[in-house]
Amino acid sequence: MTSFSIMDVSQAEPADILRGFRIGVTSDRRSADLIAALERRGAQVLHAPALTIVPNHQDDSLIIETRRLITARPDVVLVTTGYGMRRWLEVADAAGLGAELTATLEAARIFARGAKAHGAVRAAGLLDAQTSDLDTTASLVDAVIAAGLSNCRVAVQLHGYTDEIALSRLAEISDCVMTVTPYRWARPNPPERLARLIRAACQRQLEALTFTSAPAAAATLEAAEALGVQREFVQAHADYVASAAVGPVTAEPLREAGIDPAVPDRYRLGALVRLVTEGLTQRHIQRFSRDGVIIELRGGQVSVNDCRVSLGPNSLALLVTLASSSSSVLSRHELIACLPDNRDDHALHMAMSRLRRALDVPGLITTIMKRGYRFNAERID
Repeated sequence: MTSFSIMDVSQAEPADILRGFRIGVTSDRRSADLIAALERRGAQVLHAPALTIVPNHQDDSLIIETRRLITARPDVVLVTTGYGMRRWLEVADAAGLGAELTATLEAARIFARGAKAHGAVRAAGLLDAQTSDLDTTASLVDAVIAAGLSNCRVAVQLHGYTDEIALSRLAEISDCVMTVTPYRWARPNPPERLARLIRAACQRQLEALTFTSAPAAAATLEAAEALGVQREFVQAHADYVASAAVGPVTAEPLREAGIDPAVPDRYRLGALVRLVTEGLTQRHIQRFSRDGVIIELRGGQVSVNDCRVSLGPNSLALLVTLASSSSSVLSRHELIACLPDNRDDHALHMAMSRLRRALDVPGLITTIMKRGYRFNAERID
C-alpha cells in the first residue's frame, strides 16, 4: 500500500515544497483552509466535495427538536461534533431558546466525542463534560454504559447522519432516547466534480487524496462503485495514490475497502497537511540517471538536468508507469491501460513518440520487439 510515515516537517520548509504534486480534497466544511495550506506549499489541488453539509431547512426541525429536549430535560447528553454543538447553540439563541437550552444542558451529564466536541462544550460554559477515550460515537455509548447510567433520558446530538447502531444500544439501557440534528449531509450537486476526482485517482493523475470525515470517505467509495471503478480506485491507492485521513474514524471506511490511509498523531488539519507534505516529498520524488543525464519525476512535474519538461497527460502517464517498472518490459496492453485519454494503439504510439521527443535522452526508453517497452535508467536514492 502507498502510505505515509509520520514525521515533523521543518518550520523552515520551502514555500514550494509540494511543487509538482497533485492532491485531491474531498471535504466540504473547512475545505478552504485545507486547500489554502496545500496551495501555499505549491501543490495543485483538485477539490470535489464527496458530501456537502446542508443545515436543516430554515432550522424549523432543529428548533422543534430543541423545544422537545428542553421539555423532556434529559439526564444525559451526548455531543458528537464541535461544529454541531456550536450550530445548535447558535440556532437556539436566534430562536430565543438559548438560555433554556443552556440551563437544560447544565443540569445534564454531558459526554463529548473527542477534543473538538469537548472544546465546543467548554466554550458554551459547560465545564463538566466527560470526553470519550476514542473519537467515536460507539465510545460515547461505552462511556455511558460504563458509568452505570441506565434507565435515564438520553439526548444525542447527531453529526450529519444517524448512527442506528449507537441509538439502538442506548435504547436498550435508557427510558427514552432523543436526537437533535444541527446539520445534515447531502450528495454534491453537480456530482461530476467527484466523478472527475475519482477518475483522476484511477488514472494516477493525483499523488494523494485527503479525507476529513467518515461519511465523505464512504461517499467517495460509493461513488467509485457507482461509476464501476471501485476496484481500479482501490488498486490505484495500492501502487501510486497515497491517502490521508484526519483521524481513525475517518479512516475506517477506507480500511474496510482495502485502502490503508495515513493518520496523523493529532487529529487536526495542520497535522494532516504536515503528514501529506512529508509523505509526498519522501515517496513521490524520483530521480534517475542515464549516461550522466538526471531525470526527475516530482509528482506531475518532470525535469531533465533541472530543466522542466512539459508533457501531456498520456505521455506523463507513460513515463510514470515505465519509471515504476524497475526496468521490466511492459507490454503494449499494460501501457495502453495506463493512458487517461484515448486508450488504443494509436494513442500509445503518439504519446510514446512525444515522450521520447520531449525528454530527448537517447536510449532512455527502448522498444523490445514483440514484447513492449523498457525504461533504461538507474534509480538515484
